Amino acid sequence: MTAYERVTAARDKKRSTSLDFINGIFDDFLEMHGDRRFADDKAIITGIAYLNNIPVTVIGIEKGHSIRERSMRNFGSSHPEGYRKALRQMKLAEKFNRPVICFVDTSGAYCGIGAEERGQGQAIAENLMEMSTLKTPIISIIIGEGGSGGALGLAVANEVWMLENATYSVISPEGCASILWKDSAKAPEAAECLKLTAQDLLELKIIDKIIAEGDLLIDGLRSQLVTSLEMYSKMKTEELTDHRYNRFREIGN
Repeated sequence: MTAYERVTAARDKKRSTSLDFINGIFDDFLEMHGDRRFADDKAIITGIAYLNNIPVTVIGIEKGHSIRERSMRNFGSSHPEGYRKALRQMKLAEKFNRPVICFVDTSGAYCGIGAEERGQGQAIAENLMEMSTLKTPIISIIIGEGGSGGALGLAVANEVWMLENATYSVISPEGCASILWKDSAKAPEAAECLKLTAQDLLELKIIDKIIAEGDLLIDGLRSQLVTSLEMYSKMKTEELTDHRYNRFREIGN
């Protein structure tokens, strides 16, 4: 598949969303709502659940399937209160020593006037800062689109995984083509230049693992998550945060 074919696959409306993965992988998921400042952003789902009897905190950017669901979820483009809601659950996870598992699928954070007025950039920046030193394991999985800071706001983790047809990029191919060539029709060419596929990003050490897609995706992902959490459970807090720090220092080295 070409890079732009991967982009098209990542955007497919029939593709599994965060909620599909949460319901398929975890037991007894209990959703938590609100950021205790402004509102409950429905583009980000947060809550607690069990993974093979291990209590975990789960966070997912949700696009929805139907037009009605997608509209309610703002097509997976979160407002600042969504990132604050996620951070609130991360801090609770740290307090109660629960691992954090994030599912990322967004074309980018919402860039409307209201979101900017309520501190969109600051909310994402605060997530980056807090996640970098969070004293509990974090695994982030790019399951569809990983767009710009909207994706990065949930992807400062000990490990970042990607589904084989997912994408992860600072800008969309159409946006890049519009800036470089003033022609969004050159998006396929831009996609090749952006190195946004899982295969490209694994070579660049930006992600740690590619997850094969297929009928056994849910079972395979559950098994790999259990294995990774068992490894992190043996680490001391300082080792855990050093592991995350060193992971990001190695990018581009």
